Amino acid sequence: MPFSTPLAVAIYFTIWWTVWMAILPFGVRSMHEEGDIPKGVDPGAPVAPKLAMKAVATTVVSAVVFVALVIVTKATE
Repeated sequence: MPFSTPLAVAIYFTIWWTVWMAILPFGVRSMHEEGDIPKGVDPGAPVAPKLAMKAVATTVVSAVVFVALVIVTKATE
């Protein structure tokens, strides 16, 4: 591997966090958009954010990006 283990973990975590922030807004509908706003709830609150599914998707996408980075880094050595 072209990186030390701590550096690889730090790179993967940075990739994961960036992808998480990119995937997070996909498919989110607010209570205002759904037309169902209970009393005391912000109309902009998400109805069903599906965080577990997004975390799995983020992990898969991040792993693919990380592997691609490792391959490109090895090819340029």
